Amino acid sequence: MTRLIAVTGSAPGIGKSTLCAGLNSWLTDLGLRVDHFREEDTAHRVEFAPLVGEFAATGQVRLATLLRTTADYLDAVRTRGADVALADSLVPFLHSLLAWGHSQQAAARFLDELTALLAPLRPVFVHLDGDQAVALRRAAEREGPGWLDWFITKLSRYRVNPVVHDFDTACTYLRHEREVTIRLIRAQPWDLVVIDDAHRLEPADVERAARAALGERLTLGAARTGSAGQGEKQRDDGAVEHMGRHADQRRGQAVVELQEPR
Repeated sequence: MTRLIAVTGSAPGIGKSTLCAGLNSWLTDLGLRVDHFREEDTAHRVEFAPLVGEFAATGQVRLATLLRTTADYLDAVRTRGADVALADSLVPFLHSLLAWGHSQQAAARFLDELTALLAPLRPVFVHLDGDQAVALRRAAEREGPGWLDWFITKLSRYRVNPVVHDFDTACTYLRHEREVTIRLIRAQPWDLVVIDDAHRLEPADVERAARAALGERLTLGAARTGSAGQGEKQRDDGAVEHMGRHADQRRGQAVVELQEPR
C-alpha cells in the first residue's frame, strides 16, 4: 500500500524542499521505497507532459488535465512499487488554481474530485506555516540577485486579488493564499499537520516535528488534524519502529511497512 505525504508551505523560503530532503532520507533509512517528487519535477516526469505542453501553449491548464495527469502520476508511483510518495509543492495545486484566476468555489470543487483520486493513498499533508516576509527574504538570499524582482513580476501577472506590484503586496497575497490553502485542505477528509512558526525553527527542528507527527499518523493510520508546532506531543524517531516490522524478502532485508488502520 502506497502512502502519500504532501508538503506545502506559506511562502518560498519556508523550508519545504529542505524538509522533503530530510524526510526522504529518514524514510529510506527505514527501508521504505520512496518516490520523492521535487518541486521542479513537473517539467521532467513523463506523466505530466500533457500538463506542461498545455501550459506552454495557453498559460493555463484545464482542471481535467490536472486530474488526468495526477491520476497517471499516482498510477506510475504504485506501479514502481513505492511505499511512500513524497511530494514537494505538488498537490493540491491551489497555488496554480488561484494564479489562473479560479474562484475559491471552483477550487473547492476541484479538491472534491482530487480527493477521490488521493483516497487510496490516505494522504497526509504537512504544511509549513510562518511569516511570509521572513521566508521570502530568505528565498531571495538563497536564490541570489534578481530573484525577488522576478518573483514579484511573476505574481503581478497572476489573476489574483489583491494585485501584486511590490514586496509588501506580494506578502499580502501570500498571506491570502495561505489562508485559502489551509481552509480548503481542512474542508477535505485529509489528515493535515501544520508546523507553526517554521520561519523561526532550525531545519532540524522542523524535520523533528514532522517526523513525530508522521510517525504517529503512519503508525495508527489516523485521520486527525493537528498542529505539530503548538503542543502536539513529540515522539522520538523510535516511534516509527511501532509501524510494524514484517520480514520482507525484497532486497533481502526487513522493511518497515505502513500499516492499515485498525
